[in-house]
Amino acid sequence: MTVHIGSGLATGGDARVSAVEAALEARDGLGGQHADLAVVFVAGAHVAVAEAVLEGIHEALAPGALVGCGAGGVLGGRREVETGTAVSVWAASLGDGEAESFHAEAEELDGGIAVHGFPDFAGAAGALLIPDPYSFPTDAVLRELAARSPGVPVVGGLASAGQPGGRGALLLHGEDVVEGGAVGVRLDGVEVLPCVSQGAAPVGPELTVTAADGQVITELAGKPALEKLREVILDLPVHERELVARGPLLGVVVGGGKPEYVQGDFLVRGLVGADPDRGTIAVGAPVSPGQVVRLHARDADSADRDLREALGLRREALGGAVPAGALVFTCNGRGRSMFGTSDHDAEAIGDELGDVPQAGFFAAGEIGPVGGESFLHGFTATVGVFPS
Repeated sequence: MTVHIGSGLATGGDARVSAVEAALEARDGLGGQHADLAVVFVAGAHVAVAEAVLEGIHEALAPGALVGCGAGGVLGGRREVETGTAVSVWAASLGDGEAESFHAEAEELDGGIAVHGFPDFAGAAGALLIPDPYSFPTDAVLRELAARSPGVPVVGGLASAGQPGGRGALLLHGEDVVEGGAVGVRLDGVEVLPCVSQGAAPVGPELTVTAADGQVITELAGKPALEKLREVILDLPVHERELVARGPLLGVVVGGGKPEYVQGDFLVRGLVGADPDRGTIAVGAPVSPGQVVRLHARDADSADRDLREALGLRREALGGAVPAGALVFTCNGRGRSMFGTSDHDAEAIGDELGDVPQAGFFAAGEIGPVGGESFLHGFTATVGVFPS
């Protein structure tokens, strides 16, 4: 059976009424089929009454599984609502596929953290993950998932709005608002094509790490790391040097062994420190000798180009076919503050994939795979593309 996807967006008004309106709009895209999965994002005043939103979703859509969260802003269709009150609903009829929702919680133990509630991801087609940013160790969990279930793509984002009193706002099937942990979905029998646009462009040459310890790089290409990095920056064209000066980034190749590396092969991380006396630099990711790195720079033009190229690759993977829909997790540092205009990412997705049903939110961190392993990113647009 074919996958059918619909999306709906409602702004302002009564929370329950808005939820019904958005859910009915999403239901229209399902071709008369039942909603196996709903993903719901709630912004503004509606976050404080998220239970009413859930009641409205269940009344209008009665999905088999549901997850979602409070959001600083939401997306629906080609529109982005960065401020104000809104509900965005993404609904899918998965054909022969299945969706299993879950709630995971972290518990501090002597010498570590235990996580409860995760299903076994082995053999899954993919997964959605929406953690609370304050109560869930997302980085550590993603590393463990990569080790236990290699090759399973995980996409999602950190919730970016909570309930009054500092309580989290995660949404789970039924009529529950969960205050902490993470909610998510295991997907089986349905293809998910992850698209990760880190919004940064490579500059300068590729360099091999010749000595490193953890996140500290001691040598690049046989020279003290800081010295070599300065050489590379001085050799850049003036425009690229100015971009790097705003905040240097380092792309680290994940899953090496290729004869040539392209933009999507690099995990982009900020430089978090330098020691002039030792000539070392520190980067926001573990680095090992033999890995290839490259300077990156970020601006609106590079972010636009990177997103469109990444989406174009997904369209090529579909043989030019229009997908059933897209689920979008974009950084709350993007939007108008990055591009100077509204609706940028939503418009780009519509331009490159066709006017597919899409919904999503502005996240406090985005989850998506690079080099076959899923990571937590910043300033990234991560899109789960669902073929028909």
